Amino acid sequence: MTVKPPSRRQFDFSGLAGLGLAFAAVIVAQRIEGGSLQSLVQPTAALVVFGGTAAALLVSFPLATLARTVSAVRDAFVTPPPAMRALVAELSSMALRSKKKGLMSLENTAMETGDRFLGRALGLAIDGLPPDAVRRTMETESHAQEEFDDEVAHVLESASGYAPTLGILGAVLGLIHVMENLAAPSKLGAGIAVAFVATVYGVGSANLVFMPLAARVRNQTRMAALRRELIVEAVVSIQQGMHPRQLEEQLDAYVRLRERQTVRRAA
Repeated sequence: MTVKPPSRRQFDFSGLAGLGLAFAAVIVAQRIEGGSLQSLVQPTAALVVFGGTAAALLVSFPLATLARTVSAVRDAFVTPPPAMRALVAELSSMALRSKKKGLMSLENTAMETGDRFLGRALGLAIDGLPPDAVRRTMETESHAQEEFDDEVAHVLESASGYAPTLGILGAVLGLIHVMENLAAPSKLGAGIAVAFVATVYGVGSANLVFMPLAARVRNQTRMAALRRELIVEAVVSIQQGMHPRQLEEQLDAYVRLRERQTVRRAA
């Protein structure tokens, strides 16, 4: 039996519901105060805030990184089901097979598995590299992958910093328009609306969209890193001849510990 990354994907409605609830809260608050929803729709303010944010991101990051960010945000709401316990069971099964038939019995698993990281780790172990060398090599690769994945969260966090500042810029532009038309009262309303709505767009998008998305993407990055850590621990332990039952208990405890640490970091 070979270990494959979870392939069945399911839409996470909780994340989408959270975004919807955030926008609904703003709209309901506007209505409670007697305001018109139409007053929140200001194309000029949107152009300054969102167009400016997009331009700032283009200056700050390579196009390839921005493309990955778009894909990651889309995938953030379509996540595979948790499979850490299943992974622990599969790795324990490998340990049992290795204990009975030797490490070379895992060669087919290394070649056939759909998990590239697992296949590479097993391949290094089967090729005879010392356990410390296998650990160092795979931990270096895992850290590099984690940093690569974390760039997406960094893009979203940068957007959450640009948007409020550009909201202030939009407010200033709106007030300049107001000052230029003091002699024409009919034009004052539009300028004031742009000024305040630009601030709403900037602060609202930063705190209700960009920062929550960054946290969501970063959490998925940490879970992927945890999966790789489990694989490294298991392969090195198998190589060292650890008893399969002991390995299963160790990996299970490791999962519980790392999950608690992830929750504390996210809090």
